[in-house]
Amino acid sequence: MVDVAKWVDSTVRRRSAKEALEDDSRRSRVVLAAVEAIEETGPTVGMAQIAERAGLPRPNVYRHFASKDQLDAEVTRFAANELLRRVRPNLARTGTPREVIGGVIAPCVDWAAEHPNLYRFVAAQQQTKALHRARMGRTRFLNELVEAMHGYLSGSELNGEPPDGVLAGLMGMVDASIIWWLDHEDETRDEVVERLTRQVAGVLFDLLAQLGLEIPEDMVFTPRA
Repeated sequence: MVDVAKWVDSTVRRRSAKEALEDDSRRSRVVLAAVEAIEETGPTVGMAQIAERAGLPRPNVYRHFASKDQLDAEVTRFAANELLRRVRPNLARTGTPREVIGGVIAPCVDWAAEHPNLYRFVAAQQQTKALHRARMGRTRFLNELVEAMHGYLSGSELNGEPPDGVLAGLMGMVDASIIWWLDHEDETRDEVVERLTRQVAGVLFDLLAQLGLEIPEDMVFTPRA
């Protein structure tokens, strides 16, 4: 004899799981459509263009995202993860502080050059709590970079964690410099990487000093001859 209650319950669970997968698939399709539209037309792309690219009626998009801000946050998170994927392998490299920091800055600059509109979109997001959390994912590699720099230094342990505000400000400086370069092309790619490497190093070493680590004089960055 069939246990009708169990059969119905099992059927409902299977249907719910299928609907959840379909919903996730449609959400992903909308996010990817938004990314493609931004890359092609710029950061100010509208919901109608995104819906058309996703192959969905505009009202259907709002079944998956309550607002354009919510979709923007998902696009920001996607782009941040893509950038981190490009940067992360360079965090394991060895070398001088200049080489390690430059090894992180260079892929940022290269990714921005390959995805200029998407980079501008992420950098331009308003600092609401939701978008700030998504955007702060981009500073995880800066936290790891602080730890990598700590590995070069002897002495006491770090007296605290790098403040998010400092890292966010540092990311803002990097954003502004890269976007200026994208807009004006008044430096070569190598020149902008070299300049940002010096500037980021200066902030990071100052931060490490504030966290209780002595910075040897030979660690101080000077321009290359």
